[in-house]
Amino acid sequence: MEFLQGRALTNAIGNLELKSEYAQALRKLGHDLENVAEQEPDAALGNGGLGRLASCFLDSLATLNYPAWGYGLRYKYGLFHQEIDKDGQHEVVENWLEMGYPWEIARHDICYPIKFFGKTFETSGGKEWIGGEDIEAVAYDVPIPGYQTKNTICLRLWSTKVSPQNFDLDAFNAGDYDKAAALRNNAQRICHVLYPGDATVEGKLLRLKQQYTLCSASIQDMIARYKEWSGTKVDWNKFSTKVAIQMNDTHPTLCIPELMRILMDVEGLSWDQAWGITRATVAYTNHTVLPEALEKWPMPILQTLLPRHAEIIERIDKEFIKSLAKMERGTKLEEMVARMRVLENVERDEGSKKALEKPNPAVVKPSVEPYEDVKAKRDGTKKASIDKKTPVKLEVMVRMANLSVIAGNKVNGVAAIHSEILKNEVFRDFYKIWPGKFQNKTNGVTPRRWLAYCNPELSAVITKWLGSRDWVLHAELLAGLRKHTTNQDFLKEWRLAKYVRKQKLAGFIKERTGYVVNPNSMFDIQIKRIHEYKRQLMNIMGVIHRYLKMKDMNPKERAVKYVPRVCIFGGKAFATYLQAKRIVKLIIDVAAVVNEDPDIGELLKVIFVPDYNVSAAEMLIPASDLSQHISTAGMEASGTSNMKFAMNGCVLIGTLDGANVEIRTEVGADNFFLFGATVDQIQGFRSERAAGKFTPSKAFEDVKKFIRSGALGKYDYADMLESLEGDEGFGKADYFLVGKDFPDYVECQERIDKAYRNQESWTKMSILNTAGSSKFSSDRTIHEYAKEIWGVKPSLVP
Repeated sequence: MEFLQGRALTNAIGNLELKSEYAQALRKLGHDLENVAEQEPDAALGNGGLGRLASCFLDSLATLNYPAWGYGLRYKYGLFHQEIDKDGQHEVVENWLEMGYPWEIARHDICYPIKFFGKTFETSGGKEWIGGEDIEAVAYDVPIPGYQTKNTICLRLWSTKVSPQNFDLDAFNAGDYDKAAALRNNAQRICHVLYPGDATVEGKLLRLKQQYTLCSASIQDMIARYKEWSGTKVDWNKFSTKVAIQMNDTHPTLCIPELMRILMDVEGLSWDQAWGITRATVAYTNHTVLPEALEKWPMPILQTLLPRHAEIIERIDKEFIKSLAKMERGTKLEEMVARMRVLENVERDEGSKKALEKPNPAVVKPSVEPYEDVKAKRDGTKKASIDKKTPVKLEVMVRMANLSVIAGNKVNGVAAIHSEILKNEVFRDFYKIWPGKFQNKTNGVTPRRWLAYCNPELSAVITKWLGSRDWVLHAELLAGLRKHTTNQDFLKEWRLAKYVRKQKLAGFIKERTGYVVNPNSMFDIQIKRIHEYKRQLMNIMGVIHRYLKMKDMNPKERAVKYVPRVCIFGGKAFATYLQAKRIVKLIIDVAAVVNEDPDIGELLKVIFVPDYNVSAAEMLIPASDLSQHISTAGMEASGTSNMKFAMNGCVLIGTLDGANVEIRTEVGADNFFLFGATVDQIQGFRSERAAGKFTPSKAFEDVKKFIRSGALGKYDYADMLESLEGDEGFGKADYFLVGKDFPDYVECQERIDKAYRNQESWTKMSILNTAGSSKFSSDRTIHEYAKEIWGVKPSLVP
């Protein structure tokens, strides 16, 4: 659904190896390359790590000469532009298309029909879907040039419109302008905003329209190109040898029933033929175990919007139950069906009963609590009286993750620990019956954008000491830096390159926020989507703890205990995610107090960089000394910013979560600051909490007391702090273990202060992070996908 591309100019001239020539040409015209590049707005086509990962993959696909395309939607207003003031975050629309986008090529000749609503009926040739609302998807192509190759691939974005015949001229002439343009407005709305709110039925319909538009237009395009390649005789049995579809999370899961629909209803294939082709073509990557990535859609909404697809999904569900019945019998099978089938909260039909050999109907036990129970827990009220003899009728839901696993020929996680969680917890039942289907593909980032181009000073040092720029394409050569860590000239040049980037960031911070920071301070950075599991709250509470300790000391004691530190935050909170927005507000309030305290001066500064995006990251990451990747263990599938920071010689503090585990192994345990509970401890700690056995530390309670005291202003943080308190209940009991990990986190930060004082040792740690980062090149990841999932080889452009 998203691609977080960043600016295209600097990446294109970098990959074409024309930067110096382009800069020289601009100088002759009286312009500076850096100033020109800054005029380009970031393409507002994505939000966080998933969108940026997709863009890194495109760069690697092009560079490695793989014949691949990316498909997405051309969002007019993006997610949102973030504005920050004393009241917190405010969302306004992005205007990246206001002046046009010179990198896209409008392909009005490539246009596909998309249908919503309507009804289906049987014909002599099979099913037909008629009536409803018809729109069109038009292609806009964005070229993605590879590095040191002639190969350029394409990111094809779909924009939505209606045919001119759908404009109601009679209504317009009668003065009913809204009615005249209603169909056009409905179509254009699909590509207005990335991830629109879906709390309402209208929001859910819009989200599903987006997902289906992406899937339908893209699959129609693939089929059209396959037919063109095939010529007069199309052999559908070869389709999966020429086309591989990688579904990233469950947003594109509708690819499955849509490919089935086209193969059966349009191309005339049988169910078995279509299902065999579909399973051989699609593969599924799970990028997070959070509920928002394991989507469930109400079946009534799906039946209304996409009636044919609902029918196909129902049959897939029935066929899967039949296949399970051949493997297992009795009560165990019934429990497996309840967990694994596509449809949730559905009464078994006669066919399912027969397959399970159960004579009496039963309601599948819901995997979620009844709303009344959840509300009672949340509000702390007595549970509503419910007749336990009458089962609560829950809405039938379509579990898109289960559908993806059932249909996909391969299923992969994106870090070693994440893939194990998928096999042992999230998809445990599926792994037991299909162990060969599951793989790991640890994420990666392109070393071109994320080191060579965004950090030219450090790149020059690397090239000098490695003897060539071959490392830009062959990241494994970075390991050669290890042998120079005792060379004082090398260490000096490394520190200078880092300092130059810190000076640039200091100027950027002053321009964006008005605050002045000292580049001689440690730059401590956490830049991520704001979410409770990523624990920006722990970070800012740690800052408050540091501030309170400083205030209890005299200036001499502070100087001995602490090194000067600039704590930098960046990231967007979803507009409807109130807790995340409260965390942003807290960071801003802490900054207002700490940054103006004359007792503290330059010893501690707090910065929130507004509207964090790729271009901001390209400024922040090269200047980092320390970066925080402190998610609750087991909740961050991989992370990719951790890879970018390590690649740029930044030392990480983190938990054993996501790719942190592998980064720590590659860079060396001594060059990574580790703290916190491990995955296997999390559930035990939550159980202890529920049993009332957890006692928070005094430091943690002091920070909460300070926040409640009013020292940060009049804002009421009660709702935020209550999430950290209590032993159980919805939105309570510190689900993300901030309080549990806080003492260990504080102690780890004290170790970091001591380590940073020895700049020679710290510089070596920095170098060893870069030297150990080669595994985390997206080039390696793409080679693995190509060989082990897609079965595709490089295709050199002559």
